[in-house]
Amino acid sequence: MPSTTRPSVTVIGLGPMGRAMAGAYLDRGYDVTVWNRTASRADALVTRGATLAADVREALAANELVILSLTDYDAVYATLGPAESALTGRVLVNLSSDTPEKARAAARWAAERGAVQLTGGVTVPPSGIGRAESSTFYSGPLHAFEAHRPALEVLTGRTDHRGEDPGLAALMYQIGMTMFWTSMLSYWQAVALADANGLKAADILPHAVETANSLPGFLGFYAERVDGARHDGDVDRLAMGTASVEHVLHTHADAGVDTTLPAAVVELFRRGMDAGHAADSFSSLLELMKKPAA
Repeated sequence: MPSTTRPSVTVIGLGPMGRAMAGAYLDRGYDVTVWNRTASRADALVTRGATLAADVREALAANELVILSLTDYDAVYATLGPAESALTGRVLVNLSSDTPEKARAAARWAAERGAVQLTGGVTVPPSGIGRAESSTFYSGPLHAFEAHRPALEVLTGRTDHRGEDPGLAALMYQIGMTMFWTSMLSYWQAVALADANGLKAADILPHAVETANSLPGFLGFYAERVDGARHDGDVDRLAMGTASVEHVLHTHADAGVDTTLPAAVVELFRRGMDAGHAADSFSSLLELMKKPAA
């Protein structure tokens, strides 16, 4: 006879992301055990059929697969530490945001207590959880990843295992965050400039989208060149770029808006000029950015 055992999972941490994950598992027919420091955050999930564990130890004991959706790795230790004797045999899918080095340290901590950590880096907001087109980076023991791939694919349809090093998924996530936050700040800067000149965000949206859509071409063009440490000034020159970013800075100053971000960009370009890269591509700034500023 076919097995009637339902797949099961524990979700610890019920912020917006954790609640979305627990909900996705409920939608797919999983037995879901949840725990959160503020128990009331589980109310809607319990109404839908989730089981609220009385404490972390009970939540860990309920299932082999445990999804962690906490603020950072300090929160992971604070949450799991009092129940560490219950970690033996558990696969901890740690989707908490933090640094690659902290992910590696947490994997060692888990292993010392008989657990396996799979580090995860979710590339979508809570609204993207459960969607086939969404993706998550994973790293850590491949055998654990393969054993639980079907459950991980409930969260995001695409699962990208980057290797055994538990820090790699965190690294890929932070690379994405580096680009996301900086790019969004540049958009807020553009909106501030527009507002100072009587325009709304909606007025500049088509131009902003067109500008953003041009970036993949630039990324692809420069990737091969920078990997080969080629910063030839055949298509662009840092001196020309410096003049441009100074114009951007002056435009913001004239408009009376905050210049912190454009001033930081100008400072980096000027450092490149001082380092003798005036005739090189502005990609030569990468060589400065590989090291701490003097």
